[in-house]
Amino acid sequence: MTTRPLKKSDYDEIVRVIDRWWGGPTSALAHPIFFYELGKLARVVEHDEQLVGFLFGFIAPEGPVGYVHIVGIHPDYRRRGVARLLYTAFEADCDAAGCRLMKAITTLGNEGSVRFHDALGWSRAEVEDYAGPGRQRIVFTKELAAR
Repeated sequence: MTTRPLKKSDYDEIVRVIDRWWGGPTSALAHPIFFYELGKLARVVEHDEQLVGFLFGFIAPEGPVGYVHIVGIHPDYRRRGVARLLYTAFEADCDAAGCRLMKAITTLGNEGSVRFHDALGWSRAEVEDYAGPGRQRIVFTKELAAR
């Protein structure tokens, strides 16, 4: 498996498969801004020339902070190291850009996401009203090594 930067053909494929990979309507989260304006940091993983995973993220200027927006893994490739490859590549990009912190969020009950972030050494906190009134989220953070 190899990871590389996102291309337009990858974005088109992601929009086509994301609802199936996530098991429900989520294509709105794959907004075109993540290709056209923020695509420099987007990553994909291929296996035998097939797209098997992607990460859309960006660097927020305050901090700066590397923010993981959405990750998708082909159902047949889960628990095979695809997400770890994506996170490792994105972390290297964030580190090179001078980020000292990375951040991601998930909903309560997404135990797969919690286990994954725990395994990679991220900290987490449950934050009330994070996504608006009554919309609690788990906020993951990871400090990067100081230069």
